[in-house]
Amino acid sequence: MKLLTSICLALLFSVGASATVPEIVVEAPSELEATAQRLRVIDSQKLAGIVELVGLAEPGAPIRVILAPEGSETASTAPTWVSGYAYGSLGVVVLFPERSPSYPDSTLAELLRHEVAHVLVARAAGGQPVPRWFNEGLATLAADVWRLNDRSRLAATLVFQGEIAIAEVERLFTGERSDIARAYAISSAFVRDIALRYRQDAIARVLHLVSIGVPFDDAFLRGTGRTVLQAERSFWRRHSFWYRWFPIISSSVTGWTFITLLFLLAAWRKRRLIEEQKRRWEEEERWIGEAEVEQLAGGSEDPVRPN
Repeated sequence: MKLLTSICLALLFSVGASATVPEIVVEAPSELEATAQRLRVIDSQKLAGIVELVGLAEPGAPIRVILAPEGSETASTAPTWVSGYAYGSLGVVVLFPERSPSYPDSTLAELLRHEVAHVLVARAAGGQPVPRWFNEGLATLAADVWRLNDRSRLAATLVFQGEIAIAEVERLFTGERSDIARAYAISSAFVRDIALRYRQDAIARVLHLVSIGVPFDDAFLRGTGRTVLQAERSFWRRHSFWYRWFPIISSSVTGWTFITLLFLLAAWRKRRLIEEQKRRWEEEERWIGEAEVEQLAGGSEDPVRPN
């Protein structure tokens, strides 16, 4: 399943080779210039793939990327666990390179793609609002960062909380950090599912319809052929077993738990056998004792041991 998904996504993004690459202008203080240089040579094909994914014929004006050092006024206004954010309508991305990129991204390059995707989504939607689950899920898909921990979060959500409505995911984005992590996992899996299950340009069609004033729910129906609720039910129905049980069954923790249970079962059976053998010995000794008493009382036959 993982291999099939990877192949499908590779085909999905391969069309980006013919798309125009957005111009990225990286601004940084002198102490972050080395980092800025690395970001200026980011994989252009992946950026072009995002342009194609959201349905833009042209990526628009250059995207301004600001690298803010710790201790700066910009850094002091953002929570310490936030490593970047975007002003989609302004075409501005702010990154904090000295912070370890946090979930759902793990490298600075992935974080940059994620935030650039927010800018391109805003442009594709014509500045019109789209639900956060769609925006964040699409940005995570664009950053190509779906990993084992995402599947684990989704599995944990299913096991301990059950299926969560996409409308509820919007609320999770405003909750605690653990809620936000679950929201990212669900939204990225759902948008990924949309990109793989429906027509290839479904996401681009949805954003285009939003850009011309069609409400998002109607745009989603016209772009995918299903309502959000129908797509949501289909997603949970197909993913429920796989994500509820497979990560648990296949995890190392489960493996060691299973081995431990086998060991305990073997120990229990061995103890039962020992206790059974002791019981038989006691019965045998008691029977022999009774037979010897009878023999002393006048019996002539030797006692026969029971089987």
